[in-house]
Amino acid sequence: MPVIASVFALVLLATSGRYGYHRDELYFLAAGRRLDWSYPDQPPLSPFLARFMAAVDPDSLCVMRLPAIAAATFIVVCAGLIAGELGGGRGARALAAGAVASSALVMGAGHLLGTTVFDLAAWSLICLLVLKLGRDPRWWLLIGLVVGIGLQNKVLLIVPVGVLAAALALAGQRKLFATRYFGFAVGMALVLWLPYLWWQAGNGWPQWELSRAIAGGSSGTSDSPIMFVLLQFGLFGPLLVPLWGYGLWRLWNTRWRAFPLTYAVLFVVFLVTGGKAYYLGGMYPVLLAAGAVGLCRWLADDRKRWAAVTSVIVVNAVMSALLLLPVLPIAWLRDSPVLAINYDAGETIAWPRYVEQIAAARPPGAPILTANYGEAGAIERYGPEYALPTPYSGHNAYWWWGPPPDTATEVLTVGIDRERLTELCSIVEPAGTLDNGLGIDNDEQGEPMFVCRNPIRPWSQVWPQLRTLG
Repeated sequence: MPVIASVFALVLLATSGRYGYHRDELYFLAAGRRLDWSYPDQPPLSPFLARFMAAVDPDSLCVMRLPAIAAATFIVVCAGLIAGELGGGRGARALAAGAVASSALVMGAGHLLGTTVFDLAAWSLICLLVLKLGRDPRWWLLIGLVVGIGLQNKVLLIVPVGVLAAALALAGQRKLFATRYFGFAVGMALVLWLPYLWWQAGNGWPQWELSRAIAGGSSGTSDSPIMFVLLQFGLFGPLLVPLWGYGLWRLWNTRWRAFPLTYAVLFVVFLVTGGKAYYLGGMYPVLLAAGAVGLCRWLADDRKRWAAVTSVIVVNAVMSALLLLPVLPIAWLRDSPVLAINYDAGETIAWPRYVEQIAAARPPGAPILTANYGEAGAIERYGPEYALPTPYSGHNAYWWWGPPPDTATEVLTVGIDRERLTELCSIVEPAGTLDNGLGIDNDEQGEPMFVCRNPIRPWSQVWPQLRTLG
């Protein structure tokens, strides 16, 4: 298992500097420069980590992604440890770790500094600790700590935690809660979560509004109900479906049937509420671990069987790496199936080129107003090379950070439609379009730039109309 985790970490590290920043990473850097107890769209952990790693080396994408690589590797290790808790030996632990390391979701999430990989890591550790509760109730204290920290990364964690707690009670594990340590754990988690709740309450609970927008399909990775179902077979690779399906069945026939029950409830909840497919991803390491324990008993010492299973995992790993890691040369992406499957790959392309084009289009002294946080974050990251000012945007936290000055009589806009701008300015002049020069159809390709002159009303007055959550 240590060898598998080490190889996995080295692969992520070796590919971490290819392509470029993801739009979310650029946003986290911007939010990290404005640290707060919360933001309208997220808790503060990822922005804090982005700021910390930028302090170590502000120009290194590899350094910035080290926490994500560590978290993804931790998920692999947890899978092996979960297999051990379920009665597996060395072979089962290695098989579970290898299966999770080969998965598309863990590879893809571990390649980017974002909330997903830390959410998966927190949930994997919680599952592991729950399995340990039967021997020692003091593990509740660590569960409380993990839940509290995890909620400072992603509020969504409260859903699987609540469902698992209910499933444990329904599945005959009520005695796990009959200890003072459970109360301490709940209190610890609430105390750690309290600063986020305080900020959200004081600002009108914007994250709940954002959640409704995402459920309505506003995110670039939003899924339709049918895609939510189909993608469950691809999150960890189609070749691993029999293994986690077997693990689901095995767990149902043990005293830990709370896990398959949790999986079933979360599947329905996320499907009905418009959740993204990867929201269910945290359940698969424990299912794969359970499947690995049972499969190893069948494999025994048969080398041919082990070779066949190992080959399947290796093929799954290669497929996942080709699709989710920046392995192919950028010039090959346009004609490959990668962008159709991996939306995030396109969002790591050509940000420096876009900023160069924005700098060339900007009238001297004009503020910059962007349609989304990716464009604004890219300008903050690469703009100093062209003496660009801090940009403005109505998107998510950027709206909270304020409008252009009312004294600005001309503003360069990026990604905002002309029809919208005619409601803001009396003169709207084209200033070009963004072009990555690669023919890659990402979210910024072909977006228009305009010079918006003579605002009809002061920017501070129209700012509420420009607020966008999504």
